[in-house]
Amino acid sequence: MTLTLELITWFAVLSAGIMAGVYFTFSVFVMRSLAELGEEPGARAMQSINRVIVRSAFLPLFFLSTLACAALVVLGALGMIGGTAAPKIMAGGAIYVIGMFVVTVVGNVPLNDRLEAADPSSEAGKAVWREYLTRWTRLNHIRTLSCMVAMALLVMGL
Repeated sequence: MTLTLELITWFAVLSAGIMAGVYFTFSVFVMRSLAELGEEPGARAMQSINRVIVRSAFLPLFFLSTLACAALVVLGALGMIGGTAAPKIMAGGAIYVIGMFVVTVVGNVPLNDRLEAADPSSEAGKAVWREYLTRWTRLNHIRTLSCMVAMALLVMGL
């Protein structure tokens, strides 16, 4: 494995671990805590989280980690990752891209947009929040597990 490939893989491992931790936090206690606040305060708090997170270090890591994992899949497909590491690294990269990035873009982001457009003090807004809690959290569990599995496969590939 070349030094560049090893550095990309290590970056993918570490960023998958960080992202797994972020998503794990939401799955295990943040969403439950927001639910316990009540519909309006919980929805308002999540709206704030969604606004702040896109202006934080989370967003560059979100995109750079996806790019690194996608690059590993492509490099593996081009035969640039040799030996028994290739299938593990490619699988880890693919699981990350699909289970983290695609799920986020197709599932979580539209729910975030819908929540942002809602007025949490209205009955319609409260209904949006109730649906959001269930669907968003379920999708977040997928992201958490995908990041964990991807990280494990990438480590095994090293």
